Amino acid sequence: MKQLWWTVPALLDRRQIFDYIAQENPQAAITQDAQFTERAASLTDHPRMGRAGRVRGTRELLAGSHYVLVYEPRIRDLVILRVLHTRRRWPPSQTISVPM
Repeated sequence: MKQLWWTVPALLDRRQIFDYIAQENPQAAITQDAQFTERAASLTDHPRMGRAGRVRGTRELLAGSHYVLVYEPRIRDLVILRVLHTRRRWPPSQTISVPM
């Protein structure tokens, strides 16, 4: 079984999602956050679940109808990189400088 780690950006994503949902429905926020925990934990036994990620070397797993866990499977562990709403642009587009 692989070890599971959450990056700081992923933990901040969880906190922001929780706070946003809790404004309208605290119980729904608790339920959604528990779903993040459960889906991430399932990766320790099945590290290739989900689909190939849009960023090379990553995978993406749905965690509810509106959220996706972006993760990186490694040899000994798994790292949750981000927790994103499905409507959010991922990966973020890079700014392109145009000479004037």
